[in-house]
Amino acid sequence: MALARIARANLRRSGGGVGSYVSEKEILYERACTPKCSLASLVNSKANGKFSYIPGIKEQKYMNFSIRGIAGTPHYQFSSNTERIMDESDSELEHEEPRYAGLEATKASEKPRVVVLGTGWAACRFLKGLDTGIYDVVCISPRNHMVFTPLLASTCVGTLEFRSVAEPVSQIQDALAKNPNSYFYLASCTGIDTDKHEIYCKAVNNGGLPHEPYQFKVAYDKLVIASGAEPLTFGIKGVKEHAFFLREVNHAQEIRKRLLLNLMLSENPGISEEEKKRILHCVVIGGGPTGVEFSGELSDFIMSDVRERYSHVKDYVHVTLIEANEILSSFDVSLRQYATKHLTKSGVHLMRGVVKEVHPKKLVLSDGTDVPYGLLVWSTGVGPSQFVNSLNLPKSPGGRIGVDEYLRVPSVEDVFALGDCAGFLEQTGRPVLPALAQVAEREGKYLVELLNKIGKQNGAKAFSTKDMPFGDPFVYKHLGSMASVGRYKALVDLRQSKDAKGLSLAGFVSWFIWRSAYLTRVISWRNRFYVAVNWATTLFFGRDNSRIG
Repeated sequence: MALARIARANLRRSGGGVGSYVSEKEILYERACTPKCSLASLVNSKANGKFSYIPGIKEQKYMNFSIRGIAGTPHYQFSSNTERIMDESDSELEHEEPRYAGLEATKASEKPRVVVLGTGWAACRFLKGLDTGIYDVVCISPRNHMVFTPLLASTCVGTLEFRSVAEPVSQIQDALAKNPNSYFYLASCTGIDTDKHEIYCKAVNNGGLPHEPYQFKVAYDKLVIASGAEPLTFGIKGVKEHAFFLREVNHAQEIRKRLLLNLMLSENPGISEEEKKRILHCVVIGGGPTGVEFSGELSDFIMSDVRERYSHVKDYVHVTLIEANEILSSFDVSLRQYATKHLTKSGVHLMRGVVKEVHPKKLVLSDGTDVPYGLLVWSTGVGPSQFVNSLNLPKSPGGRIGVDEYLRVPSVEDVFALGDCAGFLEQTGRPVLPALAQVAEREGKYLVELLNKIGKQNGAKAFSTKDMPFGDPFVYKHLGSMASVGRYKALVDLRQSKDAKGLSLAGFVSWFIWRSAYLTRVISWRNRFYVAVNWATTLFFGRDNSRIG
């Protein structure tokens, strides 16, 4: 604060200079960061302690830093004999707007910039099809890859390796790595100024950046919000502290480590029978496709590998699936009955109940039943994230970002939303679509075709599509649902809606269709090769039970 007051006082004494005065945040920024290139302006220090900011040929407010494409603030120097000003009020400093490094608005001679928030199904399908001859693209996300979520449960037990379900975003859209004005930033969006067409971000940091938090801004011509959703916990006490979720690769890694750790610890001498049962009790909350598939994978792992490699404790390992209503409620009745029968036969104990609270070693149901556990996996659906809740944008029923039939956020210019974070506004008369991968992928495909079309019609720049016709609105047609239940069995439901008629299959043929469909949907040929090899390796040699990390 003292340095800031010195700068303010001396600038006033010297007439203010041409440049803007220095705020406290800029001084702290300057002390923490070292520019890579020299300044285009000079600071003239005088003997009487006064100084002025003299611009060079062209005033530079920003300069390049080590992160590609991000600009920094100027470097200022102060005279050593400048007197300290102790009586100046701090109130003015507190109300100054922070200046961020970042990407400024595009010029008329530059390509328009599309900023994409997220690397999920919707964002990556959009990135894959974007015409980079028309647009520069900036992708911002706290992860640099897309997760093929339908196969994520298989990685928890070693059926697949983790890299088989992760695709780097720079391979989905190579312009992020090759084009000079396209970038990927490992960061989280913290705010959006729709009037200035700017977003504000905080970099993901492990302590290696000059200061924490490292913040910057990015100006956009078009903004695509596809930041996804967060697991629903319904405010139940203890869920976030003690349960594992299954939406990211690191979630699957943690589940695998805990599962193998419990198996090995349970063989140690002195462990009581009761404690062995608790440690080796795997509880899954939620009877949707993810919960059912994970339960099926666990039961398959227990029957095929645990009984052979952990013979001392094989009779203590159990899986319990807890659901408040019926499992796989979106599937046909006959398929639900088949899944229930098959899971029970495979050793999965199905329970009806609602979780009241979660403790480190047990959970309590609403009827007072205590359920001890060693591994707890929470899979009860998703809801709006804290970021989505913080945005001053219209909301659809359920709290998602509200969009019209063209996936636009109607109250602001040049902002679109899609995937799990978006839903149709009530006035559109359309229902909010479920948080499914195929919904997000279809929305991404529609929006990229729309933006490519308006880009060719000179509508790519900011504020240029106000009166432009967009053509046909987005229409979603459900292609069906699939779920594996373990032991080479799966369900395939090809009805377009829950109440419609259509083909439904269960058994080995459905399992073959399930595997074939997902193998073709894996994004790259590299990962298709990985998945095929992993499946073959598991079939002939079993799952790897090494615990690494």
